[in-house]
Amino acid sequence: MSQKIFTIPNVLSCLRIVLIPFILWAFFAGAIYWAAGLIILSGLTDLADGFIARHFNLTSPLGKALDPIADKLTLLAIIISLCINNYVVLIILIMFLIKETILGIEGLVIIKKTGTTYSAQWHGKVTTCFLYFTMLVHVIWTNIPNAYSATLLIICDVLMLMTLTLYTVRNVKALQNVQQATVTEVSA
Repeated sequence: MSQKIFTIPNVLSCLRIVLIPFILWAFFAGAIYWAAGLIILSGLTDLADGFIARHFNLTSPLGKALDPIADKLTLLAIIISLCINNYVVLIILIMFLIKETILGIEGLVIIKKTGTTYSAQWHGKVTTCFLYFTMLVHVIWTNIPNAYSATLLIICDVLMLMTLTLYTVRNVKALQNVQQATVTEVSA
């Protein structure tokens, strides 16, 4: 595993963070297709950094932290922007903040107790992709009918709840394994 900081995946994650103000500028300037294009570019760099990191052995602890931070910041910026004109999107914002707060606290506990971070699992990737898709649809389709909007938002909420549950189960098991190892060492 590479310990380098300036790897292609890490640079791509940083690029996603740098794109956020440009996405917001395009969105609020009414340049919807520019905003959509930048969101798509952000999503593609997310896919590329994960692929490159895994297939060229360029994973790093920094990358494991930077990639999800870039995702969360990008999605949070887009969701908050959409909430300004579409109060229904608040449903996503509330669930997103609950999920990320709980998983953030769990992640800090995991790091403190185990000294490691865990990679994203399939359900987290599916949830992130669907959130990107849903936000992109809402950016492009400014007058999306309520039924379509609500359907996409409900699916996002269900996916986020599923991801929160599955990651919490994984985290609890990891902490139980650490406790069992500690008990075994003490009793040995």
